[in-house]
Order: sequence, then structure tokens, then C-alpha cells
Amino acid sequence: QVQLVESGGGLVQPGDSLRLSCAASGRTFSSYGMGWFRQAPGKEREFVAVRSRSRGSIYADSVKGRFTISRDYANNTVYLQMNNLKPEDTAVYYCAVGDRAARGPDEYDYWGQGTQVTVSS
Repeated sequence: QVQLVESGGGLVQPGDSLRLSCAASGRTFSSYGMGWFRQAPGKEREFVAVRSRSRGSIYADSVKGRFTISRDYANNTVYLQMNNLKPEDTAVYYCAVGDRAARGPDEYDYWGQGTQVTVSS
């Protein structure tokens, strides 16, 4: 049974940093894309970043230059380092795994339960 477990969310002030982690279990995803999406209240789930061996790292324009995605392939884990956080980054962040490093949520087969990130002064 595949499980994705996120951690690292919290309440921070604008300009602060957070690091999200997502550990996968149940199978190895070294050849898959592992990425992050987010969903704010009243909005659709949106792509944040994804990393795969074949395509490297891909970012949404809204986070490019501020967020960095990385993976520990040996431990089936993906990270999202978020710097210079803004109030508009407030959302539930979801980890996802798909066989293609795509931007559309429909391309992903496995999802975590989500972790809340709130950026507020």
C-alpha cells in the first residue's frame, strides 16, 4: 500500500522560510516524478514544482526563484524549500507522485494528505 506523508507546514511571517518533506512508502518511485501542489480556500489545486531524473526540476512561475525542490532517491523522499514566503503562498500543500513530471494534477496517481502553510503577519 502506497503512502505519502507530508510534514513541515506551519504558521510563518512574510519573508520567512519553511521546508516541507514528503516521505513515500510502499514502493520505490525513483523513475517517477515527485512533486508538490497547493490549494488555497476557494481555489483550484495548482502546480508548484516537480522533480524527476528525466526532466530535472520544474517550477510554477509564481514560485520560481523562491522555492527549491529536491529529492533523496535512496529514501524515497521529496523536499520543498520555501524562501521569502508571501501571504499568497498560504495554502494546503500536497505531495504527489506520477509517472510523468507533469503540471496537471490529473497526471498524478498518488497523493499525500496535505500540510497547511500559513503566511501572515
